[in-house]
Amino acid sequence: MDRLFNIIRNQFIDVIEWTDDSRDTLSFRWPDEDREIKNGAQLIVRESQLVQFVAAGQFADLFGPGKYTLTTENIPILSTILGWKYGFQSPFKCDVYYLNTRLFTGNKWGTANPVMMRDPDFGVVRLRAFGTYDFRIVDAPRFLKEVAGTDQHFRLDEFQDTMRSRIVSVFTDALARAHVPVLDVAGRYAEMGEALLPVINPAVREKYGLEISSFVLENVSVPPEVEQAIDKQGSMRAIGNLNDYVKYQMGLGMGQGGDGGAGAAPAQMAMGFAMAQEMMRGMQGSMAPAHGLGTQAAGGAGQGMSGGTPSGQGTARVEEQGPNAVPGRGDATGTFSGAAVAGEVAGLDGLTVLTPGQAAALLSVPEEDVMASIQAGDLKARKIGSAWRIARSALDEFLRG
Repeated sequence: MDRLFNIIRNQFIDVIEWTDDSRDTLSFRWPDEDREIKNGAQLIVRESQLVQFVAAGQFADLFGPGKYTLTTENIPILSTILGWKYGFQSPFKCDVYYLNTRLFTGNKWGTANPVMMRDPDFGVVRLRAFGTYDFRIVDAPRFLKEVAGTDQHFRLDEFQDTMRSRIVSVFTDALARAHVPVLDVAGRYAEMGEALLPVINPAVREKYGLEISSFVLENVSVPPEVEQAIDKQGSMRAIGNLNDYVKYQMGLGMGQGGDGGAGAAPAQMAMGFAMAQEMMRGMQGSMAPAHGLGTQAAGGAGQGMSGGTPSGQGTARVEEQGPNAVPGRGDATGTFSGAAVAGEVAGLDGLTVLTPGQAAALLSVPEEDVMASIQAGDLKARKIGSAWRIARSALDEFLRG
């Protein structure tokens, strides 16, 4: 008789409880082994757990942490589904799901492909971002219905890809609406993470029954060309006075280029241009007298030629021949006087198109250096027939670059 009683008793479930030894279990269907739950059985729900009863394919009663005696009084929904009357004492059968409500931390997310966004400084740029997030289950019926289903042991790795895709989608939309410049993103990681929580949580709660308690943006990267542009902007701000920087670079170029080498030509031209500008600013007051002296010298030369006076009373000018000729570049010996150079530079300063000779005079460098820079492609010029012509804007661009 006792043996028969033990067999009958073992067919019924007296205590329902579950302890989780893993760190990645989201839900667990308690194994009933095709046994029925005895009326008055004990249900134990530990902290960080929820228990959801499912009977006849419908969600029944939900239990939080605590110890419960299962009777018709504390399982009213299940009693209604099964059609029990008050005081019903027979055993019953239903599915019992344990859900782990602890915080699942350190879950990684990231953009598999670059995200396109419009930036006010760099136009359309491609961004990559990654970080971590923490979440927990807050709506057990929705989670079981939309995510876990009837899986007996539903683990985190079965759901990570889906969760990651959802988070990246919401993050992309939120970032596009925020209009945060690329240069400001790096300094606002924490702020952006907090701002994205109210945007992401409604989506994942409604869809999966989850709540994200922490969203961390660890890094946002841009393509190499945008990084180079950012570095250049930083370099320009660090340089400060561009004029002083150009002079410094010209000095380095003169020291490294050697004597008359092709590498020294750009640096020499840049230095000559800077020196001409400084000379023009410093000689504005004396420009008119110097020009007057040049006029008198030219007049004296004319008188000497017409009156048969000795050649010492004037200076004979030798005109340069050929398509690149520059009028009045020097005397018969090729020597430039200070007044002649100042007058010539003043006359060339307003020209928009120059010959190589005029460019050389303006920069106080040999014409061969100008032609070498043209042939090397460093100085932009156009050949018209057999003559070269240089736009003033091209010369300025060459000196700046």
